[in-house]
Amino acid sequence: MARIVSLGSALQDVYLVDHDDLAPTVIGEEAIFGKVLVGSKVDIDKIAYEVGGGGVNSAIEFARHGHEAVLIGNIAKDSAGDAITRVLNKEGVDTSYMNFSSSKSTGTSIILLDSKRGERTILTYRGASENFSNFSADDLDLIAPDWMYVTTTRGDMDTLLKFFEKAKSIGTKIMFNPGVRELTETKKLIGLLEDVDVLLVNKHEAAQIVPGVLLTELLYHLHNYVETVIITDGSMGGIATNGEESFRFGIYQDTPIKDATGAGDAFGSGFLAHLAAGHSFRNSLVYASANSTSIVSKIGANHGALTGNEQLHPMPIQKI
Repeated sequence: MARIVSLGSALQDVYLVDHDDLAPTVIGEEAIFGKVLVGSKVDIDKIAYEVGGGGVNSAIEFARHGHEAVLIGNIAKDSAGDAITRVLNKEGVDTSYMNFSSSKSTGTSIILLDSKRGERTILTYRGASENFSNFSADDLDLIAPDWMYVTTTRGDMDTLLKFFEKAKSIGTKIMFNPGVRELTETKKLIGLLEDVDVLLVNKHEAAQIVPGVLLTELLYHLHNYVETVIITDGSMGGIATNGEESFRFGIYQDTPIKDATGAGDAFGSGFLAHLAAGHSFRNSLVYASANSTSIVSKIGANHGALTGNEQLHPMPIQKI
């Protein structure tokens, strides 16, 4: 097994679940979430306190897969931070490199979930996870990871550059799943890609980085920067290459979605967890899709995280 460090956000997720009061209202081409009158009181069916954020979700998957999982993230010494730490310790994630904010509370997401349709709207207070400039790339010397899995740092390209350069200098491989703010810094993002070993984006995100409309076009252009590229396309599956093999793949299973929160994190961390365990590129794509399917079938961004020991059924995947 491998030693994998996750770099990303750590949040408490508070779910407000209801089967009818949060139904979306369609206005023109848009859907407004929740038929709730201003000033009214609404009884909800369920409340659930979970943990999430890209750093937390990925670290939990790596630990469940049997890897040595380390998380670098920001929380505060408050009840939400304590809840996150308890869950991570229970899952076997190394939290000794977590940073504690004295000026902001632990980040929290309020997730309004329509349990009947699986639709949700997320209200997020980033709090301690808003800023990543206090992260020290020198921690990588002590951690000595085989892989570094990076989600969004809220557009802090300077911090990303420091971590990427340090990782490459000590032989650590990098998997990168950039967020919205990183994608707005196109030139700086492309400059970082030369250090990336695996890039994960969806079709819309890929088109923000390189020219192209078709998945094959986008894959070709991104592969000029990164050896292994995975582009997902929602219910259509996706496309991927590692330079030696290329695949088109569908979804693992058409499962009713209870909660889509964490689906992207599940795909990315699932892929790396399986690949770092010595499995083939093809099988790692299948596992990633299965892990994402398992996550959306349960409420919570990491409750359904697989362990790598499951018996998986075949899924549509074709070598191209």
